[in-house]
Amino acid sequence: MSKTLITGGCGFVGSNLIRQIVEQGRAERIVVLDNETMGSPRDLPDAGLDYHKGDICDLDAVSRAVAGCDTIIHLAANTRVIESIEDPTLNFEVNVRGTFNVLLAARDAGVRRVVMASTGGAILGDVEPPVHEGMVPQPAAPYGASKLAAEGYGSAFAASYGMQVTALRFSNVYGPRSYRKGSAVAHFFKQVLDGNPITVYGDGSQVRDFVFVADLCRGILQAIDANVSGAFQLGSGQPTSINELLVEMKRVVGANRWSEVHFADWRAGEVRQTYCDITKARQAFDFDPATPLEKGLEATWQWFLQQTASTPT
Repeated sequence: MSKTLITGGCGFVGSNLIRQIVEQGRAERIVVLDNETMGSPRDLPDAGLDYHKGDICDLDAVSRAVAGCDTIIHLAANTRVIESIEDPTLNFEVNVRGTFNVLLAARDAGVRRVVMASTGGAILGDVEPPVHEGMVPQPAAPYGASKLAAEGYGSAFAASYGMQVTALRFSNVYGPRSYRKGSAVAHFFKQVLDGNPITVYGDGSQVRDFVFVADLCRGILQAIDANVSGAFQLGSGQPTSINELLVEMKRVVGANRWSEVHFADWRAGEVRQTYCDITKARQAFDFDPATPLEKGLEATWQWFLQQTASTPT
């Protein structure tokens, strides 16, 4: 039986991925390493997981968790663009040094396969979309720079130590279990639930690529099963402006409950227009994000409502 370590397994993508692995009845024995800043073991299914509380910045903790594993899915990260501008040192320590620790521990433990979460738009900067793997990186914020550095170390470890390293460049992921995320969909829904106005930085014309978390998790597992290496964009492949997103979210929530929308100044370091070309992933491992935005938003909103209903008052 194979043994897979998932760093950041309690987080948004990790908890959804583990559920998908369990639901598919896959043979992997799952090890989780998480520092519990963006999730809790309570968010995980009761499936006999080997759980380690620890931080990827602690090499000893990573080494203990990786012992006996043949695959690592590295999801743990500091992912917020604006926070990376405010505190680039923390972003570097988690995303660069933390990833280096994961790769080092993998090498020393004889792990031959590492799949790491990366990013598309933040690495490539303000370029003409759709973004693709052949573009020259020009990060616009420390977050993108840290993910580019992590990809660089992955490439170096692959070439130097015979490891197989895959970088999956996620677009804007949304869906159930995103209550700790600060990205647009989760943040806007939480503002509605709290009865607060929604603040949009800029005029709402900025374009993003929103991919439903279940589709993304299927893509991760498809990449592993296909045994591919290198960098791959994982997104919906569809451009959606923030204004278009707000229209869809209002339809899902209902006009009577919808919050006021306020517009504020643009923020430095944020990419204005980005969505991805997923041709490479589609050709390499049949990646097919099939969930339309309206259905994904409906599933996400219903999940948030369920959490509100189950919270003691």
